[in-house]
Amino acid sequence: MNDEFHMAIEALAKEYNRQAGELRAAYGKLSELTGTAESDDGMVSVTVGPRGQVQDIKLDPRVYRKLSPSELAHAIMEQIGAATEQVAGQTKELMAPFMPEGLPLEEVLGEGASIEAFLPQPVKLPAEEGGARG
Repeated sequence: MNDEFHMAIEALAKEYNRQAGELRAAYGKLSELTGTAESDDGMVSVTVGPRGQVQDIKLDPRVYRKLSPSELAHAIMEQIGAATEQVAGQTKELMAPFMPEGLPLEEVLGEGASIEAFLPQPVKLPAEEGGARG
């Protein structure tokens, strides 16, 4: 291989590794996302995690006097939905720079998806392997 061709391949490999590293870092942040929504009256607050799992529910003690059980259940479900929408928005924002134009995020990151499944392992450069250029 001539040196110019080898240098071009090495530059492409380094760029790929850089972009793949950024994508892996962004994907790692996905597991840290949370969303919190609070009712207008402040009586119900819900926090959800990255997949919409409820992590916390806070109820003002006065809520039991103000709302019937079915109204309270509805208020909680409403805040779960709002908090889940927050997390979905954060996910789209975080992953948008990596998505091909016109491809919805939902088609790539469905239930249980892993970015690792889409990425081959980093490219090993001859200098990293201790090999000689040639």
